[in-house]
Amino acid sequence: MRPTVHDIASRAGVSLATVDRVLNRRPGVSARTREKVDQAVHELGFVRDVAAANLAKGRTYPLTFIIPSNDNSFMRGLRVALDEARVRAGVERIAIRLVDVPAFDAAALAMALRAAAAAEPAGIAFVAVDAPEVAAAAAEIVAAGIPLVTLVSDLSGAERDHYAGIDNAAAGRTAASLLGRFSGGGKGKVAVLAGSMLVRDHRERCEAFAAVMAQDFARLSVLPVLEGRDDPAVVEQMVSGLFSGLEEIVALYSLGAGNRGLVKALERVPARLRPVVVAHELTETTRGALQAGLIDAVLNQDAGHEVRSAIRVLKAKADGLSVVAAQERIRIDIFLKDNLP
Repeated sequence: MRPTVHDIASRAGVSLATVDRVLNRRPGVSARTREKVDQAVHELGFVRDVAAANLAKGRTYPLTFIIPSNDNSFMRGLRVALDEARVRAGVERIAIRLVDVPAFDAAALAMALRAAAAAEPAGIAFVAVDAPEVAAAAAEIVAAGIPLVTLVSDLSGAERDHYAGIDNAAAGRTAASLLGRFSGGGKGKVAVLAGSMLVRDHRERCEAFAAVMAQDFARLSVLPVLEGRDDPAVVEQMVSGLFSGLEEIVALYSLGAGNRGLVKALERVPARLRPVVVAHELTETTRGALQAGLIDAVLNQDAGHEVRSAIRVLKAKADGLSVVAAQERIRIDIFLKDNLP
């Protein structure tokens, strides 16, 4: 017969109410009493059915997602994934609140994090700006016992419970390998276009890309990174400026967003002068550019998987359960015009 909470209470010599407090990690129990209950749980081999317990109590998980408000295809994809999660909210017993913040604004993000924590949600997920004020706010949230997940872009250090996103250094290395191979054996300049080096995912991609290019493709010279703020108009202007100069641009790595502007600029470049291009995120824009031969390869991450992963992790952390690392690994997909889904 499976042990019950009554067996735990009897073994530990405490009340059922005390057992309930310990199992649900609520305050009001001394360290000594908590230790006695945990020991009884271990000795009896008690396995708690968290889902059944939460269903019986009618518990819901209020989760806050903080997303930058810039208008790019990938962030719109995140919002679509959150809308889809809301449709399943009744089944998953979650309540999702979406908070918009200005893109790349560390002060605004730190303020939003503290405001979200003040409402004491079951968990918070956010797209990080890797800045000291954001790290400080994240540390306060973790210290308060609120589960915290970084989404898409991570924080330096460990001031969060989990990161739901791809390995961005691996993405940068992959982009370098593709560009180096696709560009043939000649010499020339390589342009790098980022959103902002304030976000860790862009910085990691850029650094890893530059390292592989220097080691394996030294015949190609990488130009200083351009920061387009993920703004299509800014990106279009920057890329147009690259090809109005005298330098021979043989390859271009777009490691952020704003690819609508990139494609508009590339359409005006004569076919004989167009560079090899690797970009990120499979969107309507990049799909069309692959098919038209304006982009050669796209590295993609699944926004829906990242949102679902963040929800699973936040719920598990709220219940004091472990996370299945393999289930939460976000893969990097490589798309050419030949294997588009």
